[in-house]
Amino acid sequence: MAKDRLYYVHDPMCSWCWGYKPTLLELEQILPSNIELVYLLGGLAPDSDLEMPVEMQAFLQQTWRKIANQLGAQFNYQFWELNTPRRSTYPANRAVLASKQQGAEKAMIVAIQQAYYLDAKNPSDLSVLIDLAEGLNVDLERFKTDISSEQLNANLLEEIQFARSLPIQGFPSLVLEKDGHFHSVGLNYKDAQASLEHIQQLLA
Repeated sequence: MAKDRLYYVHDPMCSWCWGYKPTLLELEQILPSNIELVYLLGGLAPDSDLEMPVEMQAFLQQTWRKIANQLGAQFNYQFWELNTPRRSTYPANRAVLASKQQGAEKAMIVAIQQAYYLDAKNPSDLSVLIDLAEGLNVDLERFKTDISSEQLNANLLEEIQFARSLPIQGFPSLVLEKDGHFHSVGLNYKDAQASLEHIQQLLA
């Protein structure tokens, strides 16, 4: 019997996704076995070499503080002093896809989030992503080839297009696929049970 799918639409450099992480892990634990959880990259910000405008840097720092206050997530604010921030998350998205090809999708997401939010490193930089891959159990040369390949970039753009065709309200979002139909699932940042109850209603 085919499983129903629950899509988790995210970006590894989305700060609200970082805040949601503990609740997502809890939801994974309590999901019924007939539901497959699929991580789907949403592509927050395309490739850019431009420094992030000062206003946006200030806005994001404010967002980090808001998430820390509301959800208790930790952030290392030295990031803003030690790096030249760019509004560019596609490189990190490609790193996730390149790792997924070697069975290390979730490990790379965790590595990117920890590097960005706790270690004040910039996952918009390819060199940082290669360093992170080196810390995972992957073939590093294959990772370097894949992350820079046109095919992988095409795969990413296709995944982003699919994610954006779903009934989402930004990142993170949960979408249930049942009998070929897609249903938005209520996402509670602190309560995995609330999302599970909504999923059960949709499946009833």
